[in-house]
Amino acid sequence: LAPLAVMVARYFKVVPGQDWPRELDNQIWWKSHWKGQLVVLGLTLIGVGLVWQGTRPLPLHGLLGYTVLIGVGLQILLGLFRGTKGGPTAPQMRGDHYDMTRWRRIFESVHKSVGYTLLALALATTLLGLWLANGPRWMWLALGLWWAGLVVAAIILQLRGHAIDTYQAIWGPDPRHHGNRRRPGWGMRRPLREE
Repeated sequence: LAPLAVMVARYFKVVPGQDWPRELDNQIWWKSHWKGQLVVLGLTLIGVGLVWQGTRPLPLHGLLGYTVLIGVGLQILLGLFRGTKGGPTAPQMRGDHYDMTRWRRIFESVHKSVGYTLLALALATTLLGLWLANGPRWMWLALGLWWAGLVVAAIILQLRGHAIDTYQAIWGPDPRHHGNRRRPGWGMRRPLREE
């Protein structure tokens, strides 16, 4: 579920059928992202509880697992302190996100870097756990197909230009919004008004 919630946040800021840029700030992606990650956290805690009722995890698998759990906690804290939104539709025009303050730029950089790192660590932890538990072949196959499907979907969505910059998805492409003057993040698209 975690990579799916990340994909929604990356590729569905502007959803099919949305009349963008006349219809802005579709929050389906944002709500899906944080609610999906909370489900992931809950399932992870259940998994840890089940492990502790049985045997203790082996050192490397346990270390990786707890690192992921701590990283998820860090992501939640970062999300809580991401700063204010601001912008033309907010009660206060000034805001960390609308103004792209230094704090917001740091938040975005750290949140995305930690998030992608956690995805890789979670996958490594899962694969190591399957190996150590001598997981049945169908589990390996199911996991491989799931991740292959996610990678193929991500490539298709990226090539089709669905990675729209968050700033533009929320406030549109108008250059009067000063956040539109900065470079978008890695692989993100910033459509022109004419598109």
